[in-house]
Amino acid sequence: MVLAATLSLVVACADDSESQGQPPAAGVEEIAGGLAVPWGIAFLPDGSALIAERNTGAVQHLLQPGVVNEVGRVADVAARGEGGLLGLATSGQTVFAYLTTGQDNRVVRMGFDGSALTGETPVLTGIPAGSIHDGGRIAFGPDGKLYVATGEAGRPQLAQDRSSLGGKILRVNPDGSVPPDNPDPASPVWSYGHRNIQGLAWDTAGRLWASEYGANTWDELNLIEPGGNYGWPTVEGRAGREGLIDPVMQWSTGEASPSGLAYYGGSLWMAALRGERLFQIPVGAEGVPGQSTSRFVGQFGRLRTVVAAPNGTLWFTTSNRDGRGDPRDGDDRILQFRP
Repeated sequence: MVLAATLSLVVACADDSESQGQPPAAGVEEIAGGLAVPWGIAFLPDGSALIAERNTGAVQHLLQPGVVNEVGRVADVAARGEGGLLGLATSGQTVFAYLTTGQDNRVVRMGFDGSALTGETPVLTGIPAGSIHDGGRIAFGPDGKLYVATGEAGRPQLAQDRSSLGGKILRVNPDGSVPPDNPDPASPVWSYGHRNIQGLAWDTAGRLWASEYGANTWDELNLIEPGGNYGWPTVEGRAGREGLIDPVMQWSTGEASPSGLAYYGGSLWMAALRGERLFQIPVGAEGVPGQSTSRFVGQFGRLRTVVAAPNGTLWFTTSNRDGRGDPRDGDDRILQFRP
């Protein structure tokens, strides 16, 4: 394994969901620095990682802590507003990327020969794009299908339009075809009524969770059901309306603005941009989340992505160079800790 050795320091838990008494950054180690808005992270079979830089369209190969090499640039990336080169996922040496072009958001497939990206091929095109709400997280589920989180591109009505790919979670085969067991076997739509999802994670029971930006009041953690309608733009947060699925947890937009989501050690971990923190949310055997705890509040600035690494640690990224943050020395960075 070429990743960093196990940390000897352990980060203590915060006392409550309002983050009083949050621990200092002891036990946090920098894996890489000087990155340009790192957005997607995906691991290769050897344990090394690929990193997508949103604004440059570059994919960096992190061989070991502090050793980063550019291995290619994804073609036709249009970095505007919240768009650019966003999520990454891998299947063996095959790399999938979600990107914004001049016409749409799309998913492409590439090979990786150990030193360079090769053979870019479109997998899923026609996802609405805009300067805001471009979604972008992609991940392979336990079923081997590729899940794609999209935003409504600033056009809220698209979230309820099941003929549109915007404001949805999409589920496709690795070649982009629609699995026959989707809610509609002719459509990639897995769930709808979403404003802007940037976090997907599965727990050990195979349940799919998603973190979602609210508008002015409530950010959400949702437990995803196939074919479910999550309410946007009819409602924001919990509403108790028949036919709409309420979030299982919600936070004020100032506290959260959630992006990446990972499952590790019996908890969901959610990165917050405006809230500048990492949430830990315990998940019970029945899928009922416990009280959330805030970690690292304000210590690293805006946090974009969190992933469970093969070496048994959590990685999270800063996003202080994204046009909305206050860059600090060494930003943007990938940080590692063991809960």
